[in-house]
Amino acid sequence: MRITLDGLQLLDAIDRRGSIAGAAAEIHRVPSTLSYAVAKLEEDLGVRLYDRAGPKLSLTAAGAELLSEGRHLLRAAQDLEQRVKRVATGWETQLCIALESLLAPSALAGPIADFYDVGGDTRLRVTQEVMSGMWEALLDRRVDLLVAAAGEGPSGGGYVAEAMGTLPFVFTVASHHPLARIDRPLTSADLREHRAIAVGDSARRTSPRTVGLIFGQDTLTVPDIFSKYAFQIAGHGFGFLPEPYARPAIEAGRLVEKQVEQHRADEQFFLAWRPQEDGRALQWWLQRLQQPGTLRRLFEHSAQWFAGGS
Repeated sequence: MRITLDGLQLLDAIDRRGSIAGAAAEIHRVPSTLSYAVAKLEEDLGVRLYDRAGPKLSLTAAGAELLSEGRHLLRAAQDLEQRVKRVATGWETQLCIALESLLAPSALAGPIADFYDVGGDTRLRVTQEVMSGMWEALLDRRVDLLVAAAGEGPSGGGYVAEAMGTLPFVFTVASHHPLARIDRPLTSADLREHRAIAVGDSARRTSPRTVGLIFGQDTLTVPDIFSKYAFQIAGHGFGFLPEPYARPAIEAGRLVEKQVEQHRADEQFFLAWRPQEDGRALQWWLQRLQQPGTLRRLFEHSAQWFAGGS
């Protein structure tokens, strides 16, 4: 067979990283070796997979089809590896945990250290997603466990969700922002005249979720909550921030908390996983994260990290 899993993994890495150099850095191989592997795969298949314009590669129609279908094979192979490992030992080969981007990954440092004492050979991977992107990653089988997924999951099922708790958000602007001078609750008309700052939903297929935005409004979209906080401090726009993160800046006079007509309810967060998953690593993490007060501890750690970074 001319198509191998190694070849498909190479195409996948190049596509995700955007270049052979990026893929080489991810899989710890030199770019020249990857370039040769791509050329050899094209030769073996007798088709051109990439159009080459200088250092930039773009998939041909044949290459795009191979990558699209190949990703199904890669997921199937990964699932098979997981099942074989679970049958033999009960422990997954790998467990991927998606953390809502509002939380610092280091908030899981304690549980991770404890897991390594008992987790056999299971490899852990921690990633971050935003809003609907969390649920999509779980349903696409890119991750195994969601920690603090924001809002209720999509209709149609395919997952188990357990409420972890809620977090209040406050509407803030920089102390020198024009909206800071308005001495009354802000209306939609007030807000429409200024730029909003939002963290972009990481969903790839489903409709992205937006919170606190007015249709047609000028919006600066940023990748994470730290960027949103920094831009609001600089006065480039307004928006809701988690109350524990914003409170020190409000007390220091760097941010001003404002009342708005369209109040944002406290956000609810969930722990979620796919049903019928019974690997020992997942069960360990569920037992640990289902302990009372887990969400509060995660946000307390993240708030301390946030204050140190700001």
